[in-house]
Amino acid sequence: MTKETTPQQPEVYSPQAIEPAWQQRWEAGKAFRVMKDPNRPKYYCLVMFPYPSGRIHMGHVRNYVIGDVVARYKSMRGLNVLHPMGWDAFGLPAENAAIERGVHPSKWTKENIATMRTQLKRMGLSYNWEREVATCDPDYYKWNQWFFLKMYERGLAYKKMSSVNWCPSCETVLANEQVIDGACWRCGSTVVQKELEQWFFKITAYAEELLSECDRLTGWPERVLTMQRNWIGKSIGVEVDFPLAGNSNKPIRIFTTRQDTLFGATFVTVAPEHPMVEEILRGKKEAAAVRKFVERIKKQDRTVRIAEDIEKEGTFTGAHAINPMTKERVPIWIGNFVLMEYGTGAIMCVPAHDQRDFEFAKKYGIPVRVVIQNPEGTLRSEDLSAAYVEEAGTLVDSGKFSGLIPREAQEKIAGFIESEKLGARRINYKLRDWGISRQRYWGTPIPIVYCKTCGTVPVPYDDLPVTLPQDVAFTGKGGSPLAADKNFLNVKCPKCKGSARRETDTMDTFVDSSWYFLRYLSPRLDSAPFDHQEADYWMPVDQYIGGIEHAVLHLLYARFFTKVIRDLGLVKINEPFTNLLTQGMVCMETYRCEEHGWLFPGEVIGSEKEGWRCPHCSRPVDRGRVEKMSKSKKNIVDPEQLIAKYGADTARLFSLFAAPPEKDLEWNDAGVEGASRFLNRVWRLVTNHATTKASTQVVRRHIDLDLPVSPQEAALRHMTHRTIKKVTEDLDRSFQFNTAIAALMEFYNTITEWEREGGPPGDHTAMDEALRTLVILLSPFAPHIAEELWKRLGHADSVFRQPWPKWNEGYLKTDEVTIVLQINGKLRSQILVPADLDEEGVRNRALADGKIMDWMKGQAPKKVIYVKGKLVNIVL
Repeated sequence: MTKETTPQQPEVYSPQAIEPAWQQRWEAGKAFRVMKDPNRPKYYCLVMFPYPSGRIHMGHVRNYVIGDVVARYKSMRGLNVLHPMGWDAFGLPAENAAIERGVHPSKWTKENIATMRTQLKRMGLSYNWEREVATCDPDYYKWNQWFFLKMYERGLAYKKMSSVNWCPSCETVLANEQVIDGACWRCGSTVVQKELEQWFFKITAYAEELLSECDRLTGWPERVLTMQRNWIGKSIGVEVDFPLAGNSNKPIRIFTTRQDTLFGATFVTVAPEHPMVEEILRGKKEAAAVRKFVERIKKQDRTVRIAEDIEKEGTFTGAHAINPMTKERVPIWIGNFVLMEYGTGAIMCVPAHDQRDFEFAKKYGIPVRVVIQNPEGTLRSEDLSAAYVEEAGTLVDSGKFSGLIPREAQEKIAGFIESEKLGARRINYKLRDWGISRQRYWGTPIPIVYCKTCGTVPVPYDDLPVTLPQDVAFTGKGGSPLAADKNFLNVKCPKCKGSARRETDTMDTFVDSSWYFLRYLSPRLDSAPFDHQEADYWMPVDQYIGGIEHAVLHLLYARFFTKVIRDLGLVKINEPFTNLLTQGMVCMETYRCEEHGWLFPGEVIGSEKEGWRCPHCSRPVDRGRVEKMSKSKKNIVDPEQLIAKYGADTARLFSLFAAPPEKDLEWNDAGVEGASRFLNRVWRLVTNHATTKASTQVVRRHIDLDLPVSPQEAALRHMTHRTIKKVTEDLDRSFQFNTAIAALMEFYNTITEWEREGGPPGDHTAMDEALRTLVILLSPFAPHIAEELWKRLGHADSVFRQPWPKWNEGYLKTDEVTIVLQINGKLRSQILVPADLDEEGVRNRALADGKIMDWMKGQAPKKVIYVKGKLVNIVL
């Protein structure tokens, strides 16, 4: 009697075993090492490097996984891909940790780097760790100092007086983020503005080029370019002198872009910081009240002062100026909305034709005078309910310029002003020079010494780097710890060898991140900041990825540095980043209890089916607003816990599938579970078919696609090649990872349906080809499981050494139909799908459609109704 054998149980998918094994294999085999290769086209993929705060969060995961998919995909497309990682390691939190916990910034930072590096490696990211840099290393910041000296030689680094936040109690300068509601974050004392000598980089020397080059950055989001253009803020106009009444030798010079409205200027407003304030107040009874107002406004954040939603306030000085066009006396006000940083620090105010001026005039009872009449001729000063800001119409009550259209009048009035020596044409920029001085320890020391005999003396290049002393006291009081360290402070003058003192300011940390992408090219080079031949090959960065919060300063400073470095003859490029992707934030839905307020998903009890309740009072809670994940709000999802439970591939897949990369991603536990289920299904499907014989057949038949096939095999091959095309086009088209993954899910469904039906007897070539294709297409998104499944299919080499599959148009011919997409019965979008696509496939494509996702805003559908070949109605 024959003994019956028990069928072998399928192997369970265990990411906890698979993922570390493949990570070790990649590291041992130096899988991501890359070198310059002139015979291969390069691709430099770069994600903004992180500040080492201690642990990564899901925002990090999403950002870095996006970059990793791009890097792996481009490599499989045959490009020589550089994909480095490093640490933006200087910064205020490390110094705060030293003050609060007695931990040296260097120790705190390096421990955090070690922790975060381990976490990033657990995500399976394809970084070339041999190129790792940390900006707090002297080997790195030596070159910050080198660039500073080069700029100093060219007049691009200079020192001048500038306002800082000053805590009188702590006797120290505070960063903007250390000022909370106008008070010191440590002691609560009122913060005041204090004038100190500060170092600046002359970024304004490149203002016009920075602005004009925006037009050539066609691979950047228009939103970011608009923000850059607005920050640079080019204005073409005139400067005009308004003499002080009774003292014509002391004019107030104003700047305006609307000289056609000069005849309608009924008052002048100056900044509280304007140097003429005391001259204006001389002998005025209002002086004491005005000085009190000035001091109060000076304490306010300057960005808040000019915000559109902040109430504009001012005070009358008691003084008057003379409008040079009308010769009338106009009152001089001081307003919170005028800054010294823009124009001349003084403006003429035309309430009839500027909405801000109109609201201010109405608030304080200042006259309004119409000087541009609309085409209908209906404007009356006394009847205006809002300013007339259009340029359509003609000038009125404007002397010999009346009757001109505004554009013509602007040119003629500008000419008149110059001919009468009342002022001059000017081009102004909102962009101010970059103040790099920081009165802190944890940053790059500025390489300058001060000698009583020789004055300001740059540190010789051979003496770089000027390193940070390690044995310093962190008290948070009395200024920078460097100023109290006599061994650091007292030096010999490089010129006369006499006694001198070091500069104790350190550089803004934006300096570190303004050129790090160049240091990656040759991170161990000690004779130059980078190898120019490496730069000639690798630069510019082909794809840069990071948050929208860096749309202005970091990107602008990196562009500025690149142009300076170009002018030093070290690079040949004008711009550092060809393409830019700004990924959305990771957010979480909140719940609200009437008694206990806002709660996060991890805090509520119950279930989706039974309803969620407050953990404190057990009352039902309502769904509330969506909040950005942040440590301060305590709504962080720890990636370590996610990896321990589901594996890194699941975390990666969810972060890519839940939303398009440029949109905000709303955290959803059900979505994580869904990603995990999909990977488990793919595992079972492939491992059940993984035999050496089948793999060999695939190779033979895949080479010759013209062999005759059965109708069933042709149908599967059609789906295989359609999926290759869909995924490839989605990755090439703005990295639409979510729709690419949806296509892989459809492909999986087709394969399993084909499997259930048995396929053509005795021939599984199309099935084998489909499985190979599924694993390769999945690999950039979920690299660990793809490597393991590729091995199970009988391949000794890495799946990432395979060329990206190409589709055959001959297999793609099929009828397509248009499916109408509705939400709650209302038309919201439509998609084109193959006529033979099954219901689940149509549903997946509908839910992945960009317009539908925007309308759904992260809500889970209650029901999805499909009318075959016609429509999908999503019920919310």
